[in-house]
Amino acid sequence: MGFFYFLKKRKFYKHLLIAIVLTVVLLWVSLKMLSLYTRHGDVYLVPDFTGKTLEQLTDEGFDSYFDFQVIDSVYDDSKPRGSVFMQNPEPGSKVKQGRHLYLTVVASMPEKVVMPNLKNLSLRQALVSLDLSGLKVGHLEYVDYFARNAVIDQLVDEEPVEPGTELNRGTPVSLVLGKGEMKVFVPMPFIIGKSAKEALRQLHHASLNLGSEVYMDDDIANAKVYRTEPRFVSNEKLDLGTVINVWYRSDKTFDFENYIHEVLGDTIPQDTLVSTKNPI
Repeated sequence: MGFFYFLKKRKFYKHLLIAIVLTVVLLWVSLKMLSLYTRHGDVYLVPDFTGKTLEQLTDEGFDSYFDFQVIDSVYDDSKPRGSVFMQNPEPGSKVKQGRHLYLTVVASMPEKVVMPNLKNLSLRQALVSLDLSGLKVGHLEYVDYFARNAVIDQLVDEEPVEPGTELNRGTPVSLVLGKGEMKVFVPMPFIIGKSAKEALRQLHHASLNLGSEVYMDDDIANAKVYRTEPRFVSNEKLDLGTVINVWYRSDKTFDFENYIHEVLGDTIPQDTLVSTKNPI
């Protein structure tokens, strides 16, 4: 009987065919199971969840696609408590279903900070100290005192607050400041095209107060100063503590650069025009 004798047997080909079919079936099943396990091709674009709470994400069914994990919290009184402050992966990322999404949310309770001692500091020193402490600047009140812009007292809700007192982060602290021995006036800073935060900072550094704020668009996130009252006049001087009312417009729908250069160009100094090309 030769070595290749079995090649003449029908049973051999029958078994060979069965073996090939089983191999193909097992390979197909293995690849199918692997695809299901890895969710091959099942990819989703991560939406922007900023500003939404976990309850809203669940109600909208996003928990069926992503596994949300809260890893940290921050306090921000300008955003809804419990809402998403930051996410990882970022919006627009491509991920598979069931992927972990790590969230930083806005804390429900504000963080406590310690009130610094601002008495006898200059206004500029006090502004820096409040910012570093996580507190806001409230109203600037000027009274008769020999040292101009020296802090005489620090107030919360119109009541004196002692250094070392625990306050909620973001609490506004009003400052009582000296007028100085001689009456002085301060220039109106040019804040057109500035963000609300930068405008407030410049007003305070100029010894002025922020009054009413009017948002002329719904897009508050991109709001820039459109008009002030008193209006900006390059040679006008104001009393210490003057209240400045501000109107805002969105820089997404309004051309601030054209407005500043062509409409206001004749009323403001050239060096101010240069500094406002890229408003903060």
